[in-house]
Amino acid sequence: MLVIGIDPGTATTGWGAIEVNGNGIILRGFGLIETNKELLAENRLFGIYREMRALLKEHRPDVLAIEKLFFATNAKTAIQVGQAQGVMLLSAAAFKVPVFEYAPGTIKKVIAGDGRADKKVIQQSVRKVLGSKVRSRARKKTHFDNSADALAVALCHVYSTRVSG
Repeated sequence: MLVIGIDPGTATTGWGAIEVNGNGIILRGFGLIETNKELLAENRLFGIYREMRALLKEHRPDVLAIEKLFFATNAKTAIQVGQAQGVMLLSAAAFKVPVFEYAPGTIKKVIAGDGRADKKVIQQSVRKVLGSKVRSRARKKTHFDNSADALAVALCHVYSTRVSG
């Protein structure tokens, strides 16, 4: 089973692909979908759609696991991320890839054993499972956070389905 995990955003979306087979959990890739904040919203969303389709075409996942939108204090950001997430769901539907959503606290609890774990703990937990290949190739530290979070979403799906199914 190949799972792509998604940490949705409008400026930076993290993705991570893992495969589960008789040999365990294997890292297949990770990276970012980035948009230029100078572009109009509709052009940014189209860029996300195009990149998501390319990602799905390349990896042919069995499942897309995505972090649920967490509404905090900034409604504008929540709406923008919600729009981006809608484009991601549309992309999955176009490829007939089932989507599973996980709340941030659930992901942290499943991956690190603590629903309030910080990003550093999540990254350490992801590296523990997937090995040293999970290294930052990003220009900015926060960009790697997005990829590590996406891998955590994918791992959360794998662990959750092993327990329940």
